[in-house]
Parts: sequence; structure tokens; C-alpha cells
Amino acid sequence: MSLEPADPIVPDTKDWTWTTQRPCAECGFDASAVTPDQLPTLVRALTRPWALVLGDEEAAAVGLRDRPDPSTWSPLEYACHVHDVLDVFAGRFALILAKEDPTLPNWDQDEAAVAGAYAAQDPAEVGAGISTRTDALVEQLGRYDSGDWDRSTQRSDGASFTALTLGRYLVHDLAHHLHDVGAGSAGAPTGRRGV
Repeated sequence: MSLEPADPIVPDTKDWTWTTQRPCAECGFDASAVTPDQLPTLVRALTRPWALVLGDEEAAAVGLRDRPDPSTWSPLEYACHVHDVLDVFAGRFALILAKEDPTLPNWDQDEAAVAGAYAAQDPAEVGAGISTRTDALVEQLGRYDSGDWDRSTQRSDGASFTALTLGRYLVHDLAHHLHDVGAGSAGAPTGRRGV
């Protein structure tokens, strides 16, 4: 097992915003009908399996750090991405409540993977961080009242969201990454990159 930096992944430039409106043919997750009251439960359900992925000593011995091919992240790299996604989205949901129609700060997931040396991280620390960051995100979602879910925002690339469609986008992303590593969606409605 090498801790050398992995080859860089070709950046994902696909537009994944459509996943808020219809099921994902790749992973099967349908975020389009997710309601605000379901978001906290789904975030927990879609992050919980990472403890098993990262804590499985047998799996860790045979490939937690291994990429299935040079253009696909390893399970550990996907876990690190999810770890960061939770933090980014907690900040995004806080900003939507704090400002009218804010533009969300740009976050380059591929730069984050390089800067964070995802392939070299400690799986136990990443797993603990996912749990802590899930709690923080769920707490942030709990600050929303029923009227807040229609608040508007946009990403720096111009993609428009409401707080609810951003939540749908998030849960698809979480589900898709479980699919990416073969962990399923833990009983959640039947997620890939593109945050």
C-alpha cells in the first residue's frame, strides 16, 4: 500500500443539477421528491455507511486506497470528498439563511482533493470527521423554518437553486458516492461528483 500521491483525476465538468428534477440513471437515486423534513434523516442515512466502508479492516487491506482505474477515486478519496462536502454544504445553508439570494463561494472539488492529500488520509480520522460534520450539517438544516426552503441562491457558475433544491442536490451527491464505492444507499431512496 503506497501513500504516494495518486495520479490526478480529470476534473468532472458534467452539470449534475438535473438530479434535483429526475432520478439518476447511474445510481438510481431520485432526489426530485425529497421534502424538507426528509433532508436531515437522509443526510444521516447517506453518511452512516462510510463508517463501515472505512472501518472494514479487510477492505482496507485490499484496496481502500486503491483506485479501480486511474480516472476514478479510491474509496478513501471518495470518503474524503464526502467529508469536505458536508462542511461546504453546512456553510452554504448558513449563507442562504444569512443573506438574500447569495452567490455561493466557488469550491473546486478537484483542487480540494489535491490540497487535502485525500489518498494519504487516515481512514479512522476521515470516518470520525464525517460523523462530526454530519451532525453539524443536520443542526444547520434544523435552523430552517418552512418558509426558508424557497430562499434562492446560485453557484458561482450561475446555476440557480432554492434551499430545497440545493438540499436535493446534496442528498443525490451523498447517495451517488455510496454507489461509486459499492456501498449502496443504506435503505434510502435509490448518487457522483459535481458539487
